Amino acid sequence: MARPLSRRSLLQAAALAATTPAVSLTTTGRAVATVQEATAVTAAPSAWTVQPFALEDVALRPGLFADKRQLMLDHARGYDVNRLLQVFRANAGLSTGGAVAPGGWEGLDGEANGNLRGHYTGHFLTMLAQAYRGTKERVFAERIGTMVGALTEVRAALRRDPAVLSVPGKFGTGADQVRGSYQYVDLPAAVLGGASAITLSVWVRPTHDADWTRVFDFGDDTTRYLYLAARNQAGVPRFAITTSGAGGEQGLNGTAALPLNQWSHLAVTIAGGTGTLYVNGTAVARNTAMSLTPAALGTLRNNWLGRSNYSADPVFAGTYEEFNVFSRALTAAEITEMQSRRAADTSAGRGDLASYAFDETSGGTFADASGRNLTATLRRTWGGPSHPGFLAAYPETQFIDLESRTSPDYTKVWAPYYTAHKILRGLLDAYTATDDDRALDLASGMCDWMYSRLSRLPQSTLQRMWGIFSSGEFGGIVEAICDLHTITGKSEHLALAELFDLDRLIDACAANTDILDGLHANQHIPIFTGYVRLYDETGEERYLTSAKNFWDMVVPHRMYGIGGTSTQEFFKARDVIAGTISATTAETCCAYNMLKLSRTLFFHEQDPKYMDYYERALYNQVLGSKQDEPDAEKPLVTYFIGLTPGHVRDFTPKQGTTCCEGTGMESATKYQDSVYFAKADGSALYVNLYSPSTLTWADKGVTVTQTTGFPREQGSTLTFGGGRASFALRLRVPSWATAGFRVTVNGRAVSGTPKPGSYFDVSRSWRAGDTVRIAMPFRTRVEKALDDPSLHTLFHGPVNLVARDAATEYLKVGLYGDAGLSGDLSHSLTPVAGKPLHFTLDGTEWAPFFEGTEDPTHAYFRRSEPKVVFGGRDSGVANPAKPDGSTLLDEVWAGAPFRNKGALVARVRSTVDAWVSAGMLSQADGDKVVSTAGAASYRP
Repeated sequence: MARPLSRRSLLQAAALAATTPAVSLTTTGRAVATVQEATAVTAAPSAWTVQPFALEDVALRPGLFADKRQLMLDHARGYDVNRLLQVFRANAGLSTGGAVAPGGWEGLDGEANGNLRGHYTGHFLTMLAQAYRGTKERVFAERIGTMVGALTEVRAALRRDPAVLSVPGKFGTGADQVRGSYQYVDLPAAVLGGASAITLSVWVRPTHDADWTRVFDFGDDTTRYLYLAARNQAGVPRFAITTSGAGGEQGLNGTAALPLNQWSHLAVTIAGGTGTLYVNGTAVARNTAMSLTPAALGTLRNNWLGRSNYSADPVFAGTYEEFNVFSRALTAAEITEMQSRRAADTSAGRGDLASYAFDETSGGTFADASGRNLTATLRRTWGGPSHPGFLAAYPETQFIDLESRTSPDYTKVWAPYYTAHKILRGLLDAYTATDDDRALDLASGMCDWMYSRLSRLPQSTLQRMWGIFSSGEFGGIVEAICDLHTITGKSEHLALAELFDLDRLIDACAANTDILDGLHANQHIPIFTGYVRLYDETGEERYLTSAKNFWDMVVPHRMYGIGGTSTQEFFKARDVIAGTISATTAETCCAYNMLKLSRTLFFHEQDPKYMDYYERALYNQVLGSKQDEPDAEKPLVTYFIGLTPGHVRDFTPKQGTTCCEGTGMESATKYQDSVYFAKADGSALYVNLYSPSTLTWADKGVTVTQTTGFPREQGSTLTFGGGRASFALRLRVPSWATAGFRVTVNGRAVSGTPKPGSYFDVSRSWRAGDTVRIAMPFRTRVEKALDDPSLHTLFHGPVNLVARDAATEYLKVGLYGDAGLSGDLSHSLTPVAGKPLHFTLDGTEWAPFFEGTEDPTHAYFRRSEPKVVFGGRDSGVANPAKPDGSTLLDEVWAGAPFRNKGALVARVRSTVDAWVSAGMLSQADGDKVVSTAGAASYRP
């Protein structure tokens, strides 16, 4: 009897990459398991009629994919993960160990105030998990352990009240306020004592130069207050006191900016109508008309170090030591004396109204040494998490704001549930790869927290939230929650997944009503992968139907030749391709998520169109989005891939750490995830992609080694190892394989007629040494933009070829003059010696899109066939065109392939007759065209 599945096994299957045993071969050729079995196939959802293999079961062999992956593995090894953890540790008020946040979307100074920070850490965890599963290099597991351990500490810190972060101070110790912690010191209301004369003295070491950060601020609101800002709008310290708001401030402005990461002493004295500001013992400002004192303010509600009564002002980042409040104005000499020693050791002594030395090394309170026992408390501006499972790199405020928000504003709320998804997915992948229960606990806790927030909201609120552009984006969170549910079995987790239903979208797509025009593409593509998983969990048909119909609305109706979709991140009108080409087409995340959706749909319905698309997008956009250069600091992945003439790919997009760089890291460490699938009952092995790799199919006790240089080689060889096993080998016949698809087994041809865009079965009892050879000659063809028949993109087999040319206008290219009877256009191209898949045409080099270079390229070109030419023979007749741009030659060659010359001439004659009848060609010219076609010689 089979032993029960482990929690980890269930997750692995649900995550579409189940772990199966590693296999070694004994001297008898029998396969034996060498690691704990995880039962990949039987643990997958019952709705899947085919199932994937684990990443560790498919080893990449040397070739194009392995080369690209190696660049990303080097990045994964070299990048300091403490930089990623910096924003999480800061949010929890923990020491960041001097690590510098990555910046860009992961930093507080990045786009939209860093409101997406934390997402990249999730991507990085997934990359490490996939890298470990694909290579078994311990360095990746160790890095996962470091990150999971740190995130565990972060969550624990968030569950507690803030605690002092004690660091070396000016004289003793200081209390550090890490930027991004949103912490401040709350003082009792009696701190100013209603004094009519006062001195406020403090040592600070600022670490950031944001304007209007408060060293201290005592007030009720924005009407009655006094404050000392480390910087005003001019970048210098400012003290102000008012009882009538900003317009009534009586102020003191410094003369120079406080230096960062250095100690500065600040003091303010008020007495007898005169206020003085001291910086490092020097009086830098004096106001002899300062009539207001704390006595005029009365008892104030908010008495803060590091926080402003103006909510939009930033929290102070830096270290405090020695805050003293005196009920008199100290003399200049007394303040000078404080520059070299603690207040307690000066003639002035400690403040008599309040005195905090910040000597505490633990806890969240600070003792008052003035004798008044005004204990201060460390607090967060946002209070704290609403649930102990909360984990993020920023406060819970974005999640709270979203619940009442009606319009997008990413400077306030930027896709918090999208970021939660990336973190959740990274943790699940970390657990799958390393069996670290801490990662599972963190993931489960996050979902418990989300359920506690969302389950109390009415459906109308949820529908409004999820419909908001950007702010309401939630990525693939439904898929991740469903995957978690398969191991926790908690009903709340499945209920949580259903709370992300976007009914307007689901219902429209289920009814096959296309409402995609104007929708943010990557906000919606991953939603449907999640809905397919919800179908797996609930059996509700509308989820699966809507996903299938959605896919068909994108492919081919909104798809560029390379497999990408979107322009300026949005879907546009159906069948508008040429009209949407820009420098911001084909967001890389969209391709990543369309691949996920395609393979997930294939698990339910083995329609070859899904794997045809998978090959197109993987071999072109995804491979081409990764630069072919090493870099430990950056993954070197595109955000957009502009398809305008002469476009140069940007492999360091925006400010860095973008969503597309995150998915790019993931793509480059899972190239092998869809090469092979198994029929759920074990009766068939699908070979979906031709890629050098070795499959270990433990359930069958066999290995399959694929040896190929594809796509630089026009075929592949599969060699079997291990024991005997009977099953059907299902070889994908690509839709572009119109020049033939020939299969031999052990040198003998397999009978049958493989059809492009299908699978070809070879069934037998396989044994070690069996060899399957597949030959699939490439043809060169064009694909036309759906809305402009004169705008074409060029393919050689599966490979999109781009012209390398700096011109910024569409190149004019002619290809029909030497077209073969098959319609193959390769005779117009001249191969470049020593450079596979490189060609020249009219002096211009054409190269594979998948090469990640910074050459200016033309993915689309303007077809220019001014004369009717057949087999290199010019008829002397101008090639007529219809109003839509399609030409006589287009119509003739649309009938290719032709079985012989006679069939081609017959096609020419019928086409000419139609054009003559329509008045678009004279009879005399038509006769010349037919005569030329009949006199010409053609290649196959």
